Amino acid sequence: MSVTTDIEGHVARITLDNPDKRNAFDDIIIASLTEAFEKVGDDDSVRVVVLQAAGKHFSAGADLNWMRAMGKLDAQQNQQDALRLAALMQAIDQCAKPVIARVQGAAFGGALGLICAADMAVAADNARFCLSEVKLGIVPAVISPYVVRAMGPRQANRYFMTAEVIAADRAQQIGIVHDVVSEDALDSAVDALVQSLLSGGPLAQVETRALIARVSDGAIDDAMLNDTAALIARLRTGEEGQEGLSAFLEKRKPNWI
Repeated sequence: MSVTTDIEGHVARITLDNPDKRNAFDDIIIASLTEAFEKVGDDDSVRVVVLQAAGKHFSAGADLNWMRAMGKLDAQQNQQDALRLAALMQAIDQCAKPVIARVQGAAFGGALGLICAADMAVAADNARFCLSEVKLGIVPAVISPYVVRAMGPRQANRYFMTAEVIAADRAQQIGIVHDVVSEDALDSAVDALVQSLLSGGPLAQVETRALIARVSDGAIDDAMLNDTAALIARLRTGEEGQEGLSAFLEKRKPNWI
């Protein structure tokens, strides 16, 4: 299997498991990843999802043999194929559980879409990133909404056009990853994020992601004020909000822990 899913202690770990090909992905792996994220999103036992990869490298991006084969198909077939990759990115971005990307080694091309679609990312200090598409005469189109959201349009102008290799510390500076740690500390850094996420309300966390998406580019007008007020009112009076407030006042752990 090139994609595996393991669930333990409310944590699902989805693993790219094709290290001999540096975890490059093709249409089969894209379908498998999409299915994996949809399944864990629907699994009530899962609270947090970790996207990781076996071997020395996170992912070399799209498999070039697959890309070459796609190039021989007509425009409509290519668009349908690209839409399947877009569906994967959306499945990660809209997963009903928080998603952490755990990154080591090379993360090139479409791999940055996987990382930037996740809610947060931690990288080993040996990680290297590259938006390499222009070297092939193409552009990182499908992953661009997530990568540009992470690094901003000004940084995207540079790295989309130059295809420079981005060191881990630079990737942190421009927003591709949140933290950079030594390779031997990577698992403990991810586990610390997992534990922080497990302490929060599951509904509140998913609502937080949606809230951020709505307010990021919107005008602070009456519509936004009413929307945010309605959200806090709904959550405060809801079952999870009532449990959280009661647990705090009663000095006990809420029932989701």
